[in-house]
Amino acid sequence: MSTPTLPQRTVFFISDGTGITAETFGNAILAQFEMKSRHVRLPFIDSVDKAHQVVRQVNHTAVTEGRKPIVFTTLVNEEVLKVIQDGCQGMLLDMFGTFVHPLEQELGITSNHRIGRFSDVSKSKEYDDRIEAINFALAHDDGQSHRDLESSDVILIGVSRSGKTPTSLYLAMQYGLKASNYPLIPEDFERRQLPPALIPHRKKVFGLSIQPERLSVIRNERRPNSRYASIENCRMEVSEAEAMMRRAGIRWLSTTTKSIEEIATTILQEIRPERLVY
Repeated sequence: MSTPTLPQRTVFFISDGTGITAETFGNAILAQFEMKSRHVRLPFIDSVDKAHQVVRQVNHTAVTEGRKPIVFTTLVNEEVLKVIQDGCQGMLLDMFGTFVHPLEQELGITSNHRIGRFSDVSKSKEYDDRIEAINFALAHDDGQSHRDLESSDVILIGVSRSGKTPTSLYLAMQYGLKASNYPLIPEDFERRQLPPALIPHRKKVFGLSIQPERLSVIRNERRPNSRYASIENCRMEVSEAEAMMRRAGIRWLSTTTKSIEEIATTILQEIRPERLVY
C-alpha cells in the first residue's frame, strides 16, 4: 500500500526586520498541518522597491508551482505592505495587521510602528543585558568557571551532552538570563551528593537528564566507539545523576523528546528568576 503524498507549498516569511518573528509564528501555525513546505525568509524588506521585488518572486513561484504560496508578513511600513497586498498572488497572512489594529482600537492609542525588537540597539538596556548574559553563559559553560555563581539566574546540572549548553544560550538570548551549566562527572557520583560549589545556590539549580540510548547516539557522534559513548556508561551516568538529583531535592526533567523552547519554559516556571517579571 503506497504512502499518500503530502501536499507541498512554498512558504514566504517577509519582514522589514530580521524575519525571525514571522518565521517563528508561521512555523507554529504550519506545525498544525501535515504538509511539506519549502521555506523562504525575506528579511529587511524596508522599501517600496524591495517590496516590488518580493511580489515578483512570490508571483513567479505561484506560476512555476501552479499553486498559491503561503506568505506570512510582519511588515510595519504600511506603504511597503500595500505593495505586497495589492500585487502578491500568494495567500497573505498579515500578522501585525491581525493583532495590532484591534489592539489600537481597544487601547485607544496608536502603536509606535517600530521595526524589529530593538529600534536602536546602542540605546537598549534589554539588548545590553542579553549580550552580557550570552557572555556569562559562554564563560560558565561546562563548569569552566565556578566563580560568580551567585550572579547566575539559573544553574543547570546534568551529565555531559544532556542539553545544558543550548538551553543556557537560549535562556541568555531569549530572556537575558545569566545561566551557568555544571556537568556531573564520575567524581560527583562517587561522593553521592551535590557538588559543594552548588550547595549555596540550590534554589537556582535545575537538572537535565536524557534517555541513555539517546545519549549514547549523541556521544558517539562526538567520540565514536569510546567508553564515554558506550551504552553501559551512559546508563550508569544517567542513573547516578537522576539518583543524585532526587536525593538533593533538585527539580529536573528529561530532555529526550523536548524542544529547547519547552525545556526553557519548564525551567522558568520552576525557578522563576527574580530578573523576570511574571
